[in-house]
Parts: sequence; C-alpha cells; structure tokens
Amino acid sequence: MKKLMLGNEAVARGLFEAGCSFVSSYPGTPSTEITECAARYAEIYAEWAPNEKVAMESAFGACLAGKRSFCGMKHVGLNVAADPLFTIAYTGVNGGMVIGVADDPGMHSSQNEQDSRHYARAAKIPMLEPADSAEAIAFTKEAYEISERFDTPVLLKMCTRVSHSQSVVEPGERVEKSRSYEKNPQKYIMMPGNAKRRHPVVEERTRALLEWAETWEGNRLEAGESNDMGFITSSTSYQYVKEAFGDRYPVLKLGMIWPMPKKKILDFAASVKKLVVVEELDSFIEEHARNLGLDPVGKDVFSPIGEFSQNLVKELLGEEVPQGKALEENIPQRPPVMCAGCPHRGLFYTLAKNKITVMGDIGCYTLGAVPPLAALDTTICMGASVSGLHGFVKALEGSADSKTVGVIGDSTFMHSGITGLVNASYNASNATVIILDNSITGMTGHQQNPTTGMNLKGEPAAAVNLEELCRAVGIRRVRVVDPYDLKETEEAVKEELAAAEPSVIISRRPCALLKYVKHRGPIAVDTEKCRSCKACMKIGYPAISMENGKAKIDNTLCTGCGVCAQLCKFGAL
Repeated sequence: MKKLMLGNEAVARGLFEAGCSFVSSYPGTPSTEITECAARYAEIYAEWAPNEKVAMESAFGACLAGKRSFCGMKHVGLNVAADPLFTIAYTGVNGGMVIGVADDPGMHSSQNEQDSRHYARAAKIPMLEPADSAEAIAFTKEAYEISERFDTPVLLKMCTRVSHSQSVVEPGERVEKSRSYEKNPQKYIMMPGNAKRRHPVVEERTRALLEWAETWEGNRLEAGESNDMGFITSSTSYQYVKEAFGDRYPVLKLGMIWPMPKKKILDFAASVKKLVVVEELDSFIEEHARNLGLDPVGKDVFSPIGEFSQNLVKELLGEEVPQGKALEENIPQRPPVMCAGCPHRGLFYTLAKNKITVMGDIGCYTLGAVPPLAALDTTICMGASVSGLHGFVKALEGSADSKTVGVIGDSTFMHSGITGLVNASYNASNATVIILDNSITGMTGHQQNPTTGMNLKGEPAAAVNLEELCRAVGIRRVRVVDPYDLKETEEAVKEELAAAEPSVIISRRPCALLKYVKHRGPIAVDTEKCRSCKACMKIGYPAISMENGKAKIDNTLCTGCGVCAQLCKFGAL
C-alpha cells in the first residue's frame, strides 16, 4: 500500500526491508530521524553512541560479525568518524555496512556546509544519493547489495531537503540476511604489511564499481523534447531541474555519485548541444566531466554557496521566472532565542554581567551568542570549547585565567569534551569548564545520552555520573549549581575562576521543554512597583515585553523559572 513518507523515515524503512539488524548513530540534524525511526522496528537493534566515531566502529563490529549494519550522522559528524572510515575502506566488510550522512546546504542547523561527496572519492568508497523517499528506500536496499557484492562499506548521502520532505513510497517486506564470521587477520588487521596488500584490492574494487556504474539503473537517462540543452544532476538538484523544465530537455540523473560513470556521461554529452551540470555546493560532478574533456556550464553560473530552487535554476539559465506577490510591509526580524524557561539563560546572564570570555560549543546553548546576552566568543565544533579554553589560557600565561571559561552541554561533553578535560588536567591549565547539564540532548530534539539513565528506546540504562567522571580525570574542584539561582551561580563562577587549578562547574537543571518537568506557573507583574527600568529585559526572555511603559508577562510562555524576578530591585515580579 502506498503512503507518504519522510526521507529519513524511508531510509529507516529501507534498513528494515534490507535485513539490517544493527544501527548505531549520534543524533545530528538533518540525519537524526533515520535512527529514531529504525528503533521502532523490533527486528533492528538501535542505539545512540557517544559520538560518530564510536558509532561507525560499532557498526563495523556488527558487520564483521556477519550482520547487516548501519551508522548515521550529519556531515560534520563524518569528520569525527573519518579515522575508521578510511581504514574500513581497506578492510572491506563481512555483512553489508551502510554509512548514512546528511549534508546541510544553506546551514539550517550547522556551522558549515561542507560537501560530503569528497569523502567518497578520498576514502575510495561508493556513494549513493537518493532524490526522494522512494529512492531512499530503494538505494538503501541497493547499498547493502553493493556492500556485500564489492566487499566495501557504502555511503548513503542525504541532504536537508530530501531528509525532511515527504514523497510517495510503496513499502515492501523484510528479507533477513546474515553471514558467519571467519577469522581473517590478513583482511582485518591493518598493520602495514597487510594494509599494503589491501590497497591494490581497493583500486581494483573501484575499477569494478566504475564498470558496474555504467549499467546500473540508478544512473538513468530521461529523454527530453529538445536536445538544445541537457542536464547532468543528482539529489535535490534533480528535483529543481525537473520542476523548472519538466520534460523539455534530457536529463542524466546520477544515483551513484561515486564512482561516476565515464562512457554514460560522454555519450550523454555528445547527444546534446549544451551541457549543464546542476549541483549544490562544490563542483563535484562538473570536475569529473571536465576531467573527461567536457566543458559544461556549471559553477560559472551556479553558486557554490547555499541551496538552489527551481526558480533560481530557471533564472540563472535565462528563463523568465514568475514574480510572486510582495508583502506591503516589512516583516520584523525574529532572531532565534533560547526557549522560555531555558536553564542556560541564567548562566549566560551571569557570564555576560561579569564580562567573562566564553569559549562556546555545539548545542542549543550556542544561542547564548545572540543579543541581549551576547555571551559567547567562539563556537567551532563538538568539544572545541574545552580544548580551546586550555590553549587560550596557556597561551596568555595566566593573564586570562580569572576571566575565561568554556561552556559545553552534557551530551557534547560525552561526545568529545572528556578528552579536552583530560588534556587540561594532565597539562595543568588553570581552566574553568562549565558543563551545561540539561539532562537531554536538546538541540536535535531530546535524544537520550549516556548521562540521562535512559537508552534510545526509553529503557533504563547505566548513567554516567559527571561529577565522578570529572574527578576521575584529575579535576579536584567540581561543584554543581542551579542556574535558576543567580546568586549561587555567580558565586560559583567567581570562586572557581579565582582558584589556582583547573575546575568544573556543572550547571544542572533539566530542559524546560521535557515532558516530565513541572513548572510552577507564570510570574505576575505588580505594575505599581514596576519602575520601567527594563532590568528584566536583559536576559532576553521571550515571555517578557514592555507595554505602556511597564513589564508584561506572556502567561502562555512563562514557566515561572523566577530568573527575571531576581533581577528586579523593586519587587515588581
């Protein structure tokens, strides 16, 4: 029976139908829902790993045991997993192994918009790229067949628009697949002698894949009414081309983005008068075409920055684009803000108030960078706050010790903050690290992590004790504060910054959006006492505004956290 299915949900369905039995991932938008949906199938063991490297290594272990496995991540997560990626390209697999990676053109929820296709070429691993939910199912299943036929892990590349859009699919049945494990040191132990013998195997595999790509039906030619122009494209760019031009011009739609066919591309180019490559971000397909001696229209017309649209494709190729109706009035800007009742707000207010230099990290708390708090100085990647803090205070030889901190969420700390803290402890930097423990992985939609005491399926699990962990790596000064208590928070920050050794403050309060969190009800405003000083506005709380010169509380938003009341010197709140 046909149904509408989200792209990520379709990948999970493909995992189920292909007989995948092991999934390990780290949540990262826009890839998160693949693993969440896979966990709904009783036949699939699914877990959240502490980070993407662990997830990939775990998935490899499962495939080594003979089971079909999967690990999923967003594009920057593939950077974290790059170490095992390049080596399992040499070892190959036993059971099929598929690696899902979701790119984010336009940076809707990312700190860069890197193009993951380069990893396929660099690691010499095949990559499939579905353009809709139906292909997401089909290509996921095909990826396992390729993996086992060619003895290779396979990359499955999604992107925001394919991951988070719906299209019609026709679900199938599950087919169980597994293999037995046999010890094979020459294949799986990558010491130099064995690795040298495996490299030629990889090169021969690429040649075999290239030959197969010429005839694979996923690289398909769609005829057009005129050969004046022809498009080579893939993924969501294919959808834009088809929406913009329909069947007017022929299209070579690439489903396997690496290795790309040669003869098929040359034959297609010879059949059209003008060759156009449409692809978001880098000139990956275009460079391949140029290496074949072709001269297509590509990044000389289409930008390597951001997302495309059907109208953009038409406009850049000289087509008339219908103009939409413009709004008569300017829409006010709505910058992102931390949620009402967010426990991070009080901590960031304290840091900004005391003019502390703050090394930031990846999480919803990155919103502490926007006005009026404007509390962050840097945000680079997962775990960089702790490591960067160590380098910053060491480089300034003590002059920044008492006015610099790093902030990192509980999930991010488990992902890659621990090693940075080990470094600070081992190399004795006078660094103060603040772990923002909101008891969940907040930014990607409330996934469990090793500190929460629950696993992906919501079952009880061992919980990492952050206080004991920090002490175990050599930090003697570890304390816990409630960020709703501004006085306690400020005292802790000042005391730990004044200490002549590394320290950790755990700012602990559950995310206000968690279903089990009980709120005490909205704050009331005594307009007689309000002096219009706007001190309560300094925390950037979305429930507070000014009306007729007085503070006003939006009762539909206010959680009653009480932080604003602590700022009012006149008792108006």
